[in-house]
Amino acid sequence: MEKKPHFVRREFLPREVPSMSLALLLAAILLLNALLYLYLNKFYNSLGRVETDPGLCPFGHFKFGGVKNCSPWLSCEAINREVRKLKCVGEGAVKKVFLSEWKEKKVVLSQLTNSELKEDFLHGLKMLKALQSKYVVRLLGYCEQQFTILTEYHPLGSLRRLNETLHIPKYKGMNTWHRRLMLAIDYVSVIRYLHSSPLGTLVMCDSNDLDKVLSQYLLTSDFHVLVNDLDALPLVNRNAGRLVKCGHRELQGEFVAPEQRWPYGEDVPFEDDLMPPYDEKTDIWKIPDVSNFFLGHVEGSDIVRLHLFDIHAACKKKDPAERPSAQEVLDTYRKVLTLLIREAAMPGTREML
Repeated sequence: MEKKPHFVRREFLPREVPSMSLALLLAAILLLNALLYLYLNKFYNSLGRVETDPGLCPFGHFKFGGVKNCSPWLSCEAINREVRKLKCVGEGAVKKVFLSEWKEKKVVLSQLTNSELKEDFLHGLKMLKALQSKYVVRLLGYCEQQFTILTEYHPLGSLRRLNETLHIPKYKGMNTWHRRLMLAIDYVSVIRYLHSSPLGTLVMCDSNDLDKVLSQYLLTSDFHVLVNDLDALPLVNRNAGRLVKCGHRELQGEFVAPEQRWPYGEDVPFEDDLMPPYDEKTDIWKIPDVSNFFLGHVEGSDIVRLHLFDIHAACKKKDPAERPSAQEVLDTYRKVLTLLIREAAMPGTREML
């Protein structure tokens, strides 16, 4: 009797191999998504953009430089006795800034330079005390009688030096679309915090041009953004009918929002009393220009700009009421980051096919 050939193994083997490959591929995709989720979760936590951060000290206290315990803000006596000026590192209309030393740690000492602007100086101090959070430079002490403020030192300085910093060999690895978008997210996070602060809706008035905006923020050594100068931070209170005006002089240029410009034409001389007030949406108008600086011209930055086109167009609506909130802008930025990271990860997955 003639034996029939056994085709069973040959018939099913080719079907088993693709099934195994598919299972491995699906497992790899699930693992990749899990890693992406963990990475983004870590990223958002690392931003430190939660006002109730457990690492913060109680009001009136601080800690920095790896110290575990909180210390009370330094008093006039302690500042005079323990803080030593090293050199002047900056001077503005309101104050002069000195790199200083306290207990072998670098700190920043700011002192009023123009007595006519002492109200601005004291307002900045009031804001600094009330808004202490991961969004704001750390306050170490102050002396109202001597118009002196002591804050944490950040060696990378203001955001005006960002491009210069990113060309230093030590930081060239940070000069990517990914890191630059994260800085833009930090910046919008600060704006969102100011617009919903414990004090109410605050407007960043020292922002009449890009250079002025960048000078108000610091770049930390771990590449995050902190707001540093709070001297011009008026409060919007719609319920009380309170809007703001950023200064008493005429503002010009495309950088400031349309409602901040004199609305009555060149034939009518500017008068501060006739200038209509406005709200926090002036900050929203400026976000695209500041973010464009952050993104720079590195590989991939144009793709990021393309994904942000719609939200930036909304920020530039002439009618302030039609512009998105800072929270909406922040949500969009985070979604774009998640999308682009996922797209960057997918080529590696396709190679496994």
